[in-house]
Amino acid sequence: MTMVSSRSSDLGPASRPVAIPKDFATSVDTKASGVIRLPNRIRWSGPDFTFDMDVATDRRRVYELVLVDGTEEDVRRYVRFDELIAVWDDIFLPSYVRRTWHEWFVEHNIDVANC
Repeated sequence: MTMVSSRSSDLGPASRPVAIPKDFATSVDTKASGVIRLPNRIRWSGPDFTFDMDVATDRRRVYELVLVDGTEEDVRRYVRFDELIAVWDDIFLPSYVRRTWHEWFVEHNIDVANC
């Protein structure tokens, strides 16, 4: 058996696809509101937890979780486009997620400072 001395770019979190709906900027889907509980596929570790979508800090945390582990349907359901633009500099995202979203913003001529 041969061991590789460096990490493969084909494995690990950065190899996972980032879900960005093609119509995200124009989507008119009904967004989640009030107190929510994210599906286990998004918030898969830690104790059961609820988020209040009417509270800015909770909403930002939901955005962070959904942008990393959510599906396109999850992004449509939980993330408001205008709000995402407004809080972009305030949310923590892994570099591969931020880079993928940055590419989407550029492709759609959306200016987000310090992307």
